[in-house]
Amino acid sequence: MSFRESGREPRTELTFRFRGQTRRIQGFSPSTTLLDWLRESERATGTKEGCAEGDCGACTIALVRSRSGKLDYAPVNACILLLGQVDGAEILTVEDLAEGERLHPVQQAMVDLHGSQCGFCTPGIVMSLFALYHDGAPATRDSVNEALAGNLCRCTGYRPIVDAALSTIDGLGLDKFQANAAERVAALEELDDRRDLIVGDEARFFAAPASEASLGELYLRHPDAVLLGGATDVGLWITKRFMDLKKIIWLGRIAGFDALEDRASHLRMSAGLTLEAATPFLAAIHPDLGILMQRFGSAQVRASGTVGGSIANGSPIGDLAPALIALGGRVELAKASETRSLALEDFFVAYGKQDRKPSEYVSALIAPKLAPNEAFRAFKVSKRFDEDISAVMSAFKLTLDGRRVVSARIAYGGMAATPKRAAGAEAALAGADLDDPASWASAKAAIAEDFQPLTDMRASAAYRSEVAANLLTRALLEISGGGAPTRLGGLRAAE
Repeated sequence: MSFRESGREPRTELTFRFRGQTRRIQGFSPSTTLLDWLRESERATGTKEGCAEGDCGACTIALVRSRSGKLDYAPVNACILLLGQVDGAEILTVEDLAEGERLHPVQQAMVDLHGSQCGFCTPGIVMSLFALYHDGAPATRDSVNEALAGNLCRCTGYRPIVDAALSTIDGLGLDKFQANAAERVAALEELDDRRDLIVGDEARFFAAPASEASLGELYLRHPDAVLLGGATDVGLWITKRFMDLKKIIWLGRIAGFDALEDRASHLRMSAGLTLEAATPFLAAIHPDLGILMQRFGSAQVRASGTVGGSIANGSPIGDLAPALIALGGRVELAKASETRSLALEDFFVAYGKQDRKPSEYVSALIAPKLAPNEAFRAFKVSKRFDEDISAVMSAFKLTLDGRRVVSARIAYGGMAATPKRAAGAEAALAGADLDDPASWASAKAAIAEDFQPLTDMRASAAYRSEVAANLLTRALLEISGGGAPTRLGGLRAAE
């Protein structure tokens, strides 16, 4: 099986580094998770299975790649990451950290400061802290809490774990891994052959094209294949729905597919850009987008998940879509050599259905920046602050003429079968006065006409309707600068 009738033949074996050796694997099932391979094939049982959906962090490992000649240590959830996604990388598990009987500094601090009781969650916690240890900055309480947001512990509590991190992570990263970093960079760069990868046959395969041209050709021949970004959603199809995905095309090796163009008027984010890489650029548009991305998921989820993947599956509860819709975002689609662009809200047709033709894929997202006379707010409401699915996600952009609202773009997630604009509220808000809350009333009332939400395990329909209307009021209060503080600690988002 090949990508092209002519040209360089694809590589037919998965290649990565593990335990100091280059490993080459052929003939694996496309749906094999990294966790299953570690535990069942390699007996690396220190990496645990807890939730099997990327929430608890017990399965956290470090996936190391060479980027511009330096090693990048990404914490990832092995339970939903597929084995094929480690191509070209180095896998580090909790068993790899110690030198003989000498524990890694992070491990020793966990022992000394009593950071473990039952121990089930400890390997994943250690690996999250190990990735932070190599982040290049001294730990702060905030950075440690952020690094551990995707790791659950129900025995010890987090104080001794945080204390262990603060006592150890000094930004120097002195350990055996830093000592042999140059050798490991060279070994990883040797694996980067820039060839298309395909393991399997026409009926069943895991493929990783090295270029968009190869992707376009392969997807034309196999429109039934599953396109895979970071596996933070597709991985659950395997672990929770028990789907046997026979054809998978992973987009993580496509040259330039993770690019970001920071232009004067907008961001152009290629679909393969990770959520982690996109975060500082989105936060620069408005601080609320930075907060949203922090709450989008854990460090493990943001390191793997992609901006394209968050849009392409069309989830009605996806957090990024409403924010981009409110900004006036667009989605770029490609099919072989054909491309087209459409408003993001028009991409979502119905529940689980998008305006995407056979063999067409999301190639990029456009996020417009704010003009001086535009104000923006975004709010996520969920039962937990971190690591939770939204009950209601909302985003608001107002175009102002002094204190008068000229026009509004208002979008919600979790309120309908797709992320959707509140057309009635937008129309009612035109002409409203920021200094006259009475002029906002009709827009707030229009929310009930714009949406008829469902009741599910996250919230009732009545709760969603009331919260959605109240969030509009909250946005207007913040933008107007009046009323009591609406943020924890009395903080307000900067314009």
